[in-house]
Parts: sequence; C-alpha cells; structure tokens
Amino acid sequence: MKKTLLLVGTLLAGCGAYDAGTEAGEAPETMESSAADLTATNCTQLTAASVLASGNDGNVPANTMDDRLDTRWSNLGKGSWIDYDLGATKTVGGIAIAWHGGNTRANTFSVSVSPDGITYTPVFSGKSTGTSTAAETYTFTATSARRVRITVNGNTLNDWASIAEARACAGSVTTPPPTTPPPTGASVVWVGDFETGTRSQWSSTQMVNADRLAVVSSPMRQGRYALKATVKQGDDPINSSGNRNELVRMTREAVGSEYYYRWSTMFDSTFPSAKTWQLFTQWHHEGSSGSPPVEFLVYGEEIRLNIGGNPGVIVWRTPLVRGQWQDFIFHVKWSPNSSVGFVELYLNGKLVLPKRFIATQFSGQLNYLKVGLYRSDTVAQTGIVYHDGWLMARSLQDVLSPTSVVTAP
Repeated sequence: MKKTLLLVGTLLAGCGAYDAGTEAGEAPETMESSAADLTATNCTQLTAASVLASGNDGNVPANTMDDRLDTRWSNLGKGSWIDYDLGATKTVGGIAIAWHGGNTRANTFSVSVSPDGITYTPVFSGKSTGTSTAAETYTFTATSARRVRITVNGNTLNDWASIAEARACAGSVTTPPPTTPPPTGASVVWVGDFETGTRSQWSSTQMVNADRLAVVSSPMRQGRYALKATVKQGDDPINSSGNRNELVRMTREAVGSEYYYRWSTMFDSTFPSAKTWQLFTQWHHEGSSGSPPVEFLVYGEEIRLNIGGNPGVIVWRTPLVRGQWQDFIFHVKWSPNSSVGFVELYLNGKLVLPKRFIATQFSGQLNYLKVGLYRSDTVAQTGIVYHDGWLMARSLQDVLSPTSVVTAP
C-alpha cells in the first residue's frame, strides 16, 4: 500500500512465504490479484515508520508494509495484535486492511489508537466481509494518534490472525474544540436506546463475540429493544485487566459542560454476588490505564457510584436488586476542579444523591461513555445485565418521559 495502491511492482505466482508449520490445513495458493484488488478505497494512506506485533509464526509484521499480497503477518491466538508507528502524531480516520485468506473467512477485530504507545483508546470494532482478499477500508471518527493497533480475535474458521497489507488512513477532525460551549436551544444531544434494532447508535464495541452484546426484544424497559450484556470468565477483547463486553460512545464532554443522562439497567436473576468490582456503566478517561473518574458498579450486594478513580470516593450506594428495572437519571457537571464539577442522581424517580461538588474529570483528559459489564477476572460465574433507554440531554425535562415524576428524598 503506497499512497493509493497496496502493491507496487509485479506479484509473484505462489505464496513464497508459506510455511507448512503455520496455519493447519492451509495449502499454498496462487495469488492472482490485479492492481484494482490492492487499491484502498476511501483512504488517503499514511505511511508507517515501523511496525511491531504480539508475536508471529515466521510471517513477520513487516510483511504487511511491503506492497505484496503474497506475504503476510500471521500469529495464532485470539487477541493477537499488530501495531503501527506513524512516526509522528497525525489525524487518523480509518484503517485499510487486505486480509490473508479474506475471501474464505471473516475476521473479528478491533482498532485502537495511542499518542505514546502506552495508553490506547478504542475507535473501531467489527468484522471483515469474508468475501474478498482485496483491501477493505474501515472508517471511524477522526482522532489524533501516533500509533494504530489492530487486534484480531479470530475468524470464522480458526483463531489465526493473518494480514497481508495494512495502512492507516488520514482523517480530518470536524468536531469543535473541547472548550466550545454547547449550541443554544439544543436539548437532546444523543439517543442510544437500541430502537434501531442494532448497536449502530454507539461508536464501537469491545466484545469477544456478537452474542455478548445482543440487542434483544425481551426483556426491555421501553420501546421495542434493549441490550443484553453477557460476560463469561476469560472474556478479554482488548487484552486489558479484567473481563468485559462493553459498548463505547465517544461522548468526550467538554470541560465545564453540564448534562443529564437517562438510562435503565436490570441485573439478571442469576447475577453473581462477589466481593469485588463489577462495573455496568462508566465514564472512562482518555488514558487507558487506571480506574475511570466516574463509575457505577456492583460490589457484593450493593450498587455504588464511585468518583475519582482508585480508590476514589463512594458518593452513593444502595442494595442490589435483581430481576427489576432500575431507572437512573444522572446529572453531571464535567470538570477536573472539585469546586466546579458536581454529580446528582435520581433513582426510580427519587432524588437519592443531592448535588455534590467533586472533580468529575482527570486533568487534561476528557471522558467517554462505556456501557455493558466490566468486572474482575476472579469472578467465575456468568454475569448478565440489561440496558435500555439511553439518552443524553441538557435539562432535566429533556430526560423525563411524559409519565415521569421526580421527588425529593
């Protein structure tokens, strides 16, 4: 992939880098690809300065930068990753990938970006088409990054990660700077209520399989659909601490902004009781390490709201109820300044946490929303949580349904 093509020069007939000790059952194939197969559409390609990977079988990561489809990077195991250093911070809005064997299997993968190779932010999660060896372009909201990482979680045939060519795509940032005040007269900012029948209202997913974040017609709190989030021990789609399957919404609330969030959560009757953390809603900071500044979690038989990371401050708690929908309205002013930021919480129409001033952001880092279930990997029992009715708005009235009533404690 150079500027417009994934190939320069003539392809060799046959898979010269094939190793009989690699993917089981795979035979050498004849690569008959035209230049059109190697064109990355909708992608202004960025040339990486270097590349590294979590491992390889002799098919090294540099093969994905040689403009040839008869070479590849391969590694066995879900969670295998390949990481490109762009040499400097650039605006990235997509990734173009030519999958080895891409016409015989669909690959499940995610993309994350980093300014420094230490902290990574997820920007895309999905599957390849499984119908072509030609380059496929996957776009996401443009962001600044120096490193771009592709994490492969197996394919429809086996657990191998195999990429022939890959390039990051340039993007343009059109969002206003964080300090820009919200437009006047705006009310509802975003709806994530699953009424599309899909997860399309959300920015991306972090999941090991699609069934772990399933849009279901029952049970639901409102409308026709809700989200069923399931986590089993060992679910680790992003090679991080704990087990998780979560939806991501890149809310990135500006410093000094103020919003109301409405949603409903129901814990399945089998939801495990464990004296450890089980997060079901969190506003995570842009850095990937450390506990988030705002987190709703279950600990033992309690639901808690913790502010400030680890250890943070437990500002509210209530007994865990299983098998019943719990309706949340969360009012937040986002600020790293404890005299400016605050939280306020309504549960089932009752004000349960009066406005409390506290820092709701880490200095220099905006937050983004994650919903589903994220928990300690010591929990062995399967966990199931349902979410519905997500709404983000600028006034209390905006998040109230026509029949809602809110009362003081």
